[in-house]
Amino acid sequence: MSLELLRSLVWMDYRLAVLFTVVIPLILLLWSTVKNVPAITQLLIIYWRVASLLAITVYLMMPQWPVAYVTGFMALVLIPLSLWFWVDLNEEISDRQDLIGQVFSSWRWAVTLYCILAAIGQAFYLPCAFVAGAVQTPSCQVWLEPPLMFKDIFHAQARAGTLGFFAAVALVIYMLYLSYFVFVRLPKQGRSATGL
Repeated sequence: MSLELLRSLVWMDYRLAVLFTVVIPLILLLWSTVKNVPAITQLLIIYWRVASLLAITVYLMMPQWPVAYVTGFMALVLIPLSLWFWVDLNEEISDRQDLIGQVFSSWRWAVTLYCILAAIGQAFYLPCAFVAGAVQTPSCQVWLEPPLMFKDIFHAQARAGTLGFFAAVALVIYMLYLSYFVFVRLPKQGRSATGL
């Protein structure tokens, strides 16, 4: 694949990510809160906890740390799991035939399809994280361009290493919380989000 084609695909991926993983779920969260739809609100809160790994990834890419390729891939795997995992919320949401229920279900299918396709695409670039010096190759560098532009716009005065440090701290907290969920909460409450 040519570098220019890869660059256009990477930028398209970032634009789709902003639309499907930030803008639409934020609108849905506000809508479900205003309409008082607890099942959708609770699932979206769970979604935001999981999807925060995408934001961590963007900040890990600013100092060009190879671990960012792994965290980005893992976020794309965990997001669909978080949206479909909960039996009790899935039943409540599938029973809703109103507009918000239909819009939410459409988004959930769309973001799941996006995450699957994006994860397949990004899987080819996981060697950027594991092969010594690979992060400096042109194809790996292309994935860093959007986060670096984001940094120039929103954090122009900040050092990339400082932003990366805070992202690394956030990643440690994220991993501790995920470990707690997998090894403590999940065995106790199973696939029930409410624990009932």
